[in-house]
Amino acid sequence: MPTCRRKRVLLTEPSPALLDALKNDPNREVFYLAETGEIFETYEAYVARMSFYRLKQFQCEVTGKSGLDYFQALESERHEARTMHSRFPDQLKAAVLKAVQWQVMGRLDHLVEAVYDRFKDRYYPDEKVYVEIQGEKYLAHIIQVFPPKTSANVKRTPAPVASSSSTPPSDEPMAIHKVAEDLKIPVKDSIAMDDPAKYGYKVQILEEERQPGFGKPDKSKGKETNRGQWGGQLMDVDCSKMSRDRLAFSKSILRRFIRDCVDRDAAVASPWTVKPAIAARYGVSSIMPEEIRKGVETLKKGESDKRKKVWEEKEGPASKRQKRAAAAAENGVLPVTGTEKIMAAIAQQREREAREKAEAQQKAKEESERLAAEKKKKKPIRYPTEDLDVVLGDKEKRAGMKVKRPVPSKLAMPFGEDQDTNSAFLMSWNFIVVYGQPLHISPFTMDDFEGALRHSVIEPQCQLLAEIHATLIYILRTVPFNRHSAVISLVDYKQDHGDNDSVFGVTIEQLTEAMADVGNNWERAPLRHSEGRDGWEESLVGCLKDHANLDNFPRLREVLTRLLFSPENTQEPSGSTAPSPSTSPAPLRLTTPTHPGQLYHKLPAKDRVDIIAFMCNLAVSSKAIHAHMETCEEQLTALRKEKIEVNRTKKAYLEEIAALEGEINPDAKPQTNGKAGDEDVAMHDLSDLSDVPNSDAEDAAPKQTGTRRSAAKEREAARAKAQSAKQAQADRRRLEEEVNKLERRLEGIEREFRKLLGAVRVKPLGRDRFYNRVWWFDGMGAASLIGSGGTVQYGTGRIFVQGPSEFDVEVLRRREEDVDRRRRDEEGEEGMLGVGEWAVYNDLDEVREFVDWLNPKGVRELALKNTFTKWWNHIAPGMRRRAADLNANAKIPEARRSTRKHAGADILREPYMQWTNRKAINGS
Repeated sequence: MPTCRRKRVLLTEPSPALLDALKNDPNREVFYLAETGEIFETYEAYVARMSFYRLKQFQCEVTGKSGLDYFQALESERHEARTMHSRFPDQLKAAVLKAVQWQVMGRLDHLVEAVYDRFKDRYYPDEKVYVEIQGEKYLAHIIQVFPPKTSANVKRTPAPVASSSSTPPSDEPMAIHKVAEDLKIPVKDSIAMDDPAKYGYKVQILEEERQPGFGKPDKSKGKETNRGQWGGQLMDVDCSKMSRDRLAFSKSILRRFIRDCVDRDAAVASPWTVKPAIAARYGVSSIMPEEIRKGVETLKKGESDKRKKVWEEKEGPASKRQKRAAAAAENGVLPVTGTEKIMAAIAQQREREAREKAEAQQKAKEESERLAAEKKKKKPIRYPTEDLDVVLGDKEKRAGMKVKRPVPSKLAMPFGEDQDTNSAFLMSWNFIVVYGQPLHISPFTMDDFEGALRHSVIEPQCQLLAEIHATLIYILRTVPFNRHSAVISLVDYKQDHGDNDSVFGVTIEQLTEAMADVGNNWERAPLRHSEGRDGWEESLVGCLKDHANLDNFPRLREVLTRLLFSPENTQEPSGSTAPSPSTSPAPLRLTTPTHPGQLYHKLPAKDRVDIIAFMCNLAVSSKAIHAHMETCEEQLTALRKEKIEVNRTKKAYLEEIAALEGEINPDAKPQTNGKAGDEDVAMHDLSDLSDVPNSDAEDAAPKQTGTRRSAAKEREAARAKAQSAKQAQADRRRLEEEVNKLERRLEGIEREFRKLLGAVRVKPLGRDRFYNRVWWFDGMGAASLIGSGGTVQYGTGRIFVQGPSEFDVEVLRRREEDVDRRRRDEEGEEGMLGVGEWAVYNDLDEVREFVDWLNPKGVRELALKNTFTKWWNHIAPGMRRRAADLNANAKIPEARRSTRKHAGADILREPYMQWTNRKAINGS
């Protein structure tokens, strides 16, 4: 049974209510934990128990392994039990279990010692044992066991003797080692009654190939052995020449076997009992004999009385002791030492109690001081660790580590502090750009998207708006819908709340009448790209009529009212809903039914974002999007394999370059060349003196010739070496070029991987110490980080920061320290983001300061900083180019005062008006 904090984990018993339901309500639904067989009434109880089992705080009781969950510990115990049962001799199991049944012993170790002493020299038929023959041990099989005989003429030699008898063993069962199974008999008496040394055993030596170590070389030196000569031999031996394998029978494995097979109650003097299933398997009686039961009860009563007496003498009330002493004095029965001794004992007991109390207080005080000292002197932290456990010290501050994070701007978000609209805006842009291929729309920047959403004139028309709505309408034609779901939803709302309320002066009845004849043919309208997607506004209303309702699109009534009704001629609603600071605007009233093509440009940007976000959420379930995601998954798998191959090839090239470095720069001694030069000079001098008629010169001539030859050989070797080094240099340059190509390919794989992964799941760059999520949306899906010719491209050109999730906030609250105070110190009051709130860094210097603020000693910020380092060569150029584009498109004050005549020309020069869809299909 697995243990938790050194205590065995007990399974939860069914409650009385469940047991009662088993009889009265057998069809009642319960929660069943299959791994343990436990049953729970409520899901909360089931989850709590499962969470407890999943904690890494359990220990395997057999092996001692810790840091496991309950199921791992249980599996470890089962595995060890299977291994132990397969090793422990089957012939011993029944005898050992019969010996330990009903034994009363306080400690398991004492029981193991007693069993081991009884059975270490006793062997049973069919056991495999080691037999010592001429100093060597051979594995043998016990054929027959001969108990001691009373006949005096039977003598057995201690040495093994080969048996030539072919008489088969007798089939009559013989009782062997029965005395050993009764642990009540002392060991010496059991040996006297049934001496294991007087037993005889007929064994058969196993063949050579079945002996341990067969096939391994014999390490004995100067000793020739022929182990095969005894194979198959029958021998008569006694226990002095026999032994068991230590892996099969030892005190440790015997302890594990007994602990796995027996159990004991927690009561005093409870006997060890074999588990019922195991007892039935090995024929061990599970009914306690009457004499044993009486003995156990006597032991229990004796132990209980003994403990009670000891307690009364040592810790019982002093009044009782005094009364007992007084009664004894009246009866004339006094202790040997007299009444004074009793009173002295009472006083001594009081002194001892006071002393023990003082010692306990002193020990508690010392323990608290020790814990305080340990807390003060913490062990050195191994980094990286939990980010909130990292605190900047004076050393880091002096080194220039930033304490306060640069404040991201909430007002610089596309829709300011309207967090819901910002979230919908970012999701919509990311969805359309990432799935540009199945949507057949070219990528565009987030600034272009924001400009298109704020386009508020009917002429010139915004092509980007038309393409976005048309592509989404096309893909929503493949998504199942309920005809007139919006009308049905509005009618149900009218029945529940009545028709008294109106929105912008339009009742539900008026709205449904206006919707009746608009967009009925939306799923078949052509919306051709070559015709400027003419009629997309009417198809949009039809799409909303069939796909939307008040449940999945709460602003449906307001949006449809604005698309189908125009104000009176005296009113000119603008796209902005902000009131004038001096006057309060009159409530907007829309009274005139109008074609949606004449009203969409007056729709506020917030409503446009809600419409596109709603359509994007529906488009996710389309077959085209799902097919594209599956294709991206397949391409991701291919990229992973390619990356592995490229890295393997790169590693091989680097190893070749390292080997060539040894050839190019060998460890040569520089003075060698100088000696060669001196020898060459000496050779020339000797050649000049060779003409002098001198016997010494004539004798030196052969030496000079040998020197010239050796010098020539050295020069030839030097030329060959120089040629080899030159070739190695050329090979190294070639390999370095190949490595550079592979590195560029790895960079390309990373960019492609980011594009494809963005189509499957969008992940942030990482999280900071306070669980704020950092987002960079560029380079995902249909967008690319590098254009044709290596030009820099961007989608957002900025870094977004999103506040922690609700779960993360709960994690922060559970910490002991004051996280809010630390956030105010390190983020600033204005920089603290709430749950899901968005802010942005538009300036590259702010992003640099943010990266410098990240502390690599924390696990989250280390990962985030590494990700920034990985993509910095794309983040920084993208932000610079966006800043340059914004500066180039900025209007001078005079341009803002241009006349209405040139307003259309100014709008056409806006970047979002110059966008064209190069992926549009000609037929649609």
